[in-house]
Order: sequence, then C-alpha cells, then structure tokens
Amino acid sequence: MQIQTPGRGPDSRRGRAILMLCHFVGMVDLIALPVWVGALVQHYGFDLEHAGMTVTAFLLGAVGASLFAAPRFNRLPRTACVAGGYGIAALAFLLASRTTGFGPLAALHLAAGLATGTALSVTHGTIGRSARPHRLFAIVGTGLGIGAVAFYAAVPPAVAAHGGPTLFTVFGGLMALAALAATAFPKVASEQEGRESSGPLPRAAWFAILGVSLMALNQALTYSMLDRIGIMRGFGQERVNALLVVCGLVNLLPAAVAGLLEKRLDPVRVALVAAPLQAALAVTIALATGYAQYALAASVYAAVLIFMHTFLFGLIARLDPSGRALASTPAMMMTGSAIGPALAGAVVMRFGFGGQAALALAVGACATLCFALVARRGRGSAPVAAAAE
Repeated sequence: MQIQTPGRGPDSRRGRAILMLCHFVGMVDLIALPVWVGALVQHYGFDLEHAGMTVTAFLLGAVGASLFAAPRFNRLPRTACVAGGYGIAALAFLLASRTTGFGPLAALHLAAGLATGTALSVTHGTIGRSARPHRLFAIVGTGLGIGAVAFYAAVPPAVAAHGGPTLFTVFGGLMALAALAATAFPKVASEQEGRESSGPLPRAAWFAILGVSLMALNQALTYSMLDRIGIMRGFGQERVNALLVVCGLVNLLPAAVAGLLEKRLDPVRVALVAAPLQAALAVTIALATGYAQYALAASVYAAVLIFMHTFLFGLIARLDPSGRALASTPAMMMTGSAIGPALAGAVVMRFGFGGQAALALAVGACATLCFALVARRGRGSAPVAAAAE
C-alpha cells in the first residue's frame, strides 16, 4: 500500500512533471551520444577511442552511483539526493565547458556521472513506487522523446556553429533546471518499506536486469558511432544532423504506444522480439553503404529499446515492489552505455565497422538468452503472470 502526501506524490500532476524532467535530464546521455562523441572528435581533436573514453567516464560514474544508491533507496533523503545530484552535475559540466584537455575533461565527466547517477536512481525508484509504474514510465519516456526532438533540432547546429563547449553548457543548464525543479520532488513511502527492502530479488528480476543492460550496450555500441559512420561513409554532416531530428520524432511514439498496450502484450515476449530486432538493425547501420539504408535503420533503432524497456520496467516493478531494482535502472542502462562508446571506438579502429556488426550480433544473442531465462523462471510465477494480464 502506497502512502503519498496529497498533491506531492508521483501520480500527481506536479509529481509527474518533475519526474518527467528529472528522467529526461538524467537520460540525456542516451539522446546525446552521437553528438557527444562527434563533438569531442571534431572540436577537441580526440580520436574515437579517447572520445569514447571521455563519455565512458561520465557513464561509469553514473553506474557506480546507481549501484551504491539502489539497495539504499528506501533509506536515502530523496529530495536532497536529486536536487543536490543534479546541482553538482550542473557545476561539473559548466566547468567542462571551460576545459580542453583529456584528463581534466574525463575527471569532470566522472564527477558529473556520479552526481547524475545518484539523482536518476532516486527518480526511477520513485517511479517504481507509483500506483502504475508501467504507465508512469511510459509518460516520462514520452517526455524524453519530446525533449529529444528539441535537443536534436537545436543542439547539433549550435555545436557546429559555436564549438564543442556549447554542448557542455547545454548539459549544465539542463542539470541546473532539474536541480531547481527537484526541490519539490514527489514524496512516496510504504507501510511495508522496511520488510520489502530486506528480501532478496527474484532470479527472474536479475535476468531481466541483465537483458536490459545488454540491450543498452548494443544501443550504445551503435548509437555512439552513428554520427561517425555517416560521416565516414560520405553522407555529410547536414544529412546526419537531419537524421538525428528524424530519430527524435520517431522516438516520440514508442513509449506512448507501449503505455497504450500495457494490458495487451506480454512483456517477456516483447523483449524476446526486441533483442534480435535491435541486433539486426545495428548490423544494418554498421554495414550500410547507401544513405537510405543507413537512415531507415537508424531512424527506428532507439525506438526498439524504448518500447521494450517500458514493458520490462513494469515487469520488474511487479517482481520487486520495494523499488530497489528499479532504482538500479541507471546502472542497467548505463553499464552498457558506459562500455559501449569506448568499446565501439576500440573495435572500429582495429577491425572496422564489420567488427562492430559482429559484436552487435553477439551481444544481441546474449540479451535474447537472458529474456528466455526470464520466461523460463517466470513460469508459475504470480508476479510475471500478472504482468501479462
């Protein structure tokens, strides 16, 4: 049973708006990866490996913070964690906008990641404690899509016109806005909080978490190189930037559609289709020789993960009502994202885009296996069965 302060809970209008903003700002890495890596290469003179390592420093910080915060979710001062976390991240990115060296930039990215991961863990744990986690995650996911359209329309041209520091100034401004909004962060508690926080997570939940992490890895492997693939294939920066806007428009749909289909589709079956589909699209993007083929696959690539993750978020909320597993959502998404840019850069420099395609197939196969194990463990499980009703 959820206990919420009237007008202050996650299901209130104000609560949903704050959670939507905090989700968008915390997940900005998933939107910005191609722009981020491209800016570090083009405007800072980094090679693909060092550009990937810089972004990875942010993501590793977020992962570490999430792994620390998630099991302590029900004991943390939530408003302080979110407002303070985004405030520190804002300061780190504003300092990064005045820095050019690899070492200082990597250190500031790490600090920003630690702060952002803490804030985002509390945000996702709070969504998981709402009355309908699947529906609320679909709402904030749609907000992420709306934000992505604005980001792709405004930021890449601004970076091209004014240089790489513009990107970090934008990040700092977004983090500061989230910190201000989070001073009114929604309240949620449970009568069973202490008891729910002490039990082990079901194995099906662990397999679901691993599967989501692997799909996030595949997302980062390809999406972080999307800009560079287009440029190195000779498609031109303007056409690549136009494609990113199209990606943002397409990404408005999957979370909203997933919300509407909450009661109609089995979440595990959705995941079993999404994982191999994502891998096939990754191969198409990596090996595409024509712009039409590249653009078609890239335009729907992120949508697959967004659609699937909405269903898995709801499933994990049922498997673990305490919110601890969902507080680890940044770790699920950003472990893969943290490894992806640096790994993709290293693979492409040594084996070309063909090596990246082969890696995407292998990761996709592992993700599919994880979801198959969720289905096997879920047979006869009331929570999993309930998720499909």
